[in-house]
Amino acid sequence: MAAEVLARSALEQAAAVRSGEISARELVEASLAEIERLNGEVNAFVTLAAERALEEADAIGQGDERPLAGVPIGIKDLGPTTEGIRTTFGTEVTGDWIPTFDAEPVRRLRAAGAVIVGKTNTPEFGILPVTEPHRFGPTRNPHDLTRTSGGSSGGSAAAVAVGMVALASGSDGGGSIRIPASCCGLVGLKPSRGRVSIAPLAEPFAQVSVEGALARTVADAAAALGVLAGYGWGDVSPVPPPSAPFREAPGREPPRLRVGVTTRSPRDGEVDPACAAAASEAAELLASLGHEVTESEPDWRGEAFVVPFITIWSAQVAVSVERLESVIGEPVDESKLEPLTQSMLGYARSYGSIEPLSALADLRTQARRIVSWWSDHDVLVTPTTAKPAVPIGGLEPEPGQPIEDMLRNAADFVPFTPPFNVTGQPAISLPLGQTEAGLPVGVQFVGPPAGEELVLSLAGQIERAAPWADRRPALATVA
Repeated sequence: MAAEVLARSALEQAAAVRSGEISARELVEASLAEIERLNGEVNAFVTLAAERALEEADAIGQGDERPLAGVPIGIKDLGPTTEGIRTTFGTEVTGDWIPTFDAEPVRRLRAAGAVIVGKTNTPEFGILPVTEPHRFGPTRNPHDLTRTSGGSSGGSAAAVAVGMVALASGSDGGGSIRIPASCCGLVGLKPSRGRVSIAPLAEPFAQVSVEGALARTVADAAAALGVLAGYGWGDVSPVPPPSAPFREAPGREPPRLRVGVTTRSPRDGEVDPACAAAASEAAELLASLGHEVTESEPDWRGEAFVVPFITIWSAQVAVSVERLESVIGEPVDESKLEPLTQSMLGYARSYGSIEPLSALADLRTQARRIVSWWSDHDVLVTPTTAKPAVPIGGLEPEPGQPIEDMLRNAADFVPFTPPFNVTGQPAISLPLGQTEAGLPVGVQFVGPPAGEELVLSLAGQIERAAPWADRRPALATVA
C-alpha cells in the first residue's frame, strides 16, 4: 500500500496521512526504499537524511491539517541552505559543509509539514541546463537513461519523475525549473521575481533567479507555491499577494484569453519538430477551449540578449565563488572548480565594474520591450526547449573553447526560457508533447507580471482537457 500512496500526488499523500490511511513514517520509508532501489540508475539524490526524516515523520500524526503533512520531498543542493543537512552547490570546493540554518524556502516547506529526505543533484553552481557535476556525476533521465534530466534542477526533476518523491524544490535562473520539467515530463512553475523569499541569504544582484518546485500535477505546483510564497524582511522586490490562495487557482476556469504562440527560436536557431509540434498542438487545444489564439511573439529576436546575459551570469558565478568562503568558513581552493566555472570566473575578473552593470542595464531595457507585448496579450505559448532532452555529455564544454561559445551551445538548447528570468514574469512548463521515441516535450506558458493565478488557472484547464498522468517512465513502481 505504501508504494501505491507514494505514487499519488503530494496533496493526495498529505490527505492519506491526515485521514490515517497511512502513517507519515510509512510514507517516508516508502520514499527511502524507492531512492535505494533507483538512485544507482538515475543519480537524483546526492545526500540522504534518512534518520532525521524518519524522526520528523514520527512527529506527524493523523489529523494534521498542514498542506504537506508527512509528504517526503527533495531539496535541490543549491541556494537555500538546509540546517543539519550537507549542502554542496554541486562543487568539490565546499567539502561536506553542513549549514546551521534553514533558508526561508526550506523553513516554509518544513513548517507546512513536508519531510526532507535528502538533497538532489545539480550542476556546479547551477551553471548549465544539464545536471552533470564532476563531483557527483550525471543525473539521468528516467525516460531514457542515456539522456539528460535537464538542469539545473535535474536531480529534483528525476526524483519526481521516477516516483522517489512527489515534490522537490528547484530554482530557476535561466530556465532551471522549466527545462528539467520539459525533459522529464513534469509541471515546472517559475514564479515571479520577488514572489519567494530566500531570506536571510542575499539576493543575487541581477535578480534573475527565483525558487520554486517541480511536481507531477498543476495542483501540487500551486500548493507548493502557496507554501513558498511570501515576503521576507529585507526582500528587494516584493510583489503583491494573490487575490486568493494559489492552491485555488487551478480549479478556477480562466476567462477567454488573448494567446500568442510562436515556435521560432528567439536566437533564430533550429527548433526540433517535436518541440514545435507540441507548442502548435497546445495552441490548437487553447483555441478549442474558447481562447483567442494568434501567431505572435515579443520583440526578442537576435544576439542582443545573449551577450549581456552571459556577462551577468558570469559575474554572478564569480560573486558566488568569492562569497563562498564567508558562507562555509573555509578558504576556497579554486583549482578544484570545474573548467567551465574557472573560465567564467576568469571572464568575469577580466572586466571592471562597468561591464556587468551596463549588461544589466541592456537586459532591463530589452525586458521593457519584451514585456510590453503583454499590453494586448494575456499569455505567450512557446516550446519550453528547442530540443528534447540531449544525450548525457552533449553540452560538456571542450577544452580551450571560448566561454561565449560554451554558453551559446547551451543557449541553442534552451533559447525560450531565459528572457522571462530577466523580465521577472511567471512561466510554467507543462508536459504536453512527446517524441516518436517517447521522450517528454514541454510547452511553456508565460503570463503577465505577477500573473501566477492566471497561469495556474489556465494550466489547470489544460490539464483537465489533456491529462498526462499516465505518462510515467517505465522505471517507476506504479506506471
